[in-house]
Amino acid sequence: MASPLILIVGRLSDESQGVRGLSYAAGRLYFDAVQRAGGIPIMLPPLPSLIGQLPELLGRVDGIVMHGGGDVDPRRYGQSIEADEVYGIVGDHDEVELAVVHAAQHQDLPMLAICRGIQVLNVAMGGTLLQHIGNEDHWFQFTETSLLPGSLVAKAMGTDRPMRCHCVHHQAIDTVANGLAVVGTSPDGIIHAVEVTGARWTVGTQWHPEDSAATDPQQQGLFDELVRQA
Repeated sequence: MASPLILIVGRLSDESQGVRGLSYAAGRLYFDAVQRAGGIPIMLPPLPSLIGQLPELLGRVDGIVMHGGGDVDPRRYGQSIEADEVYGIVGDHDEVELAVVHAAQHQDLPMLAICRGIQVLNVAMGGTLLQHIGNEDHWFQFTETSLLPGSLVAKAMGTDRPMRCHCVHHQAIDTVANGLAVVGTSPDGIIHAVEVTGARWTVGTQWHPEDSAATDPQQQGLFDELVRQA
């Protein structure tokens, strides 16, 4: 049986080394976690000109990883910028990633949406975001997350017990989109995990499982289950 192809949406980047000029990039930890799970990771450059071809492209892959990055433009969820801390807005990233979510949901592809990814998923489905949570406990910190017993996230991680999960976010889900079920929260009430009701397997984590997946089987379990579902 062929190894599943897992698509990761890339970023515009001016920090890559070993290439001439600007580049497209994505974090290596995501690729490593997918490969450990038995999948083949591939990157989609964030080119809006490819949006019309997404149905054909996604018909050739078996799963999706939506990963971390800068903030979603608040105009995408009907707001103006209200917090000075909003940063890293890139219109091409928003346009392509929202389109990928819609196309992937239409084809019911398995999806793991991480950090910014969970926020893009919520916005794509009609939800809104907290523009700044104002809590340093979620910025480069391991934060406790309680999971709903029996949820897809809990099953993938093999535990219903509270987890210490690595967070790097200053935004979070505010209004939960219709069709999203909250299955994980931190002690301060921040939404940390969701799943799409009725989907084949679409889950989102506000934390970064890839950061510790190499040494933590429970975090790696999310990528293992994505590839298994794919």
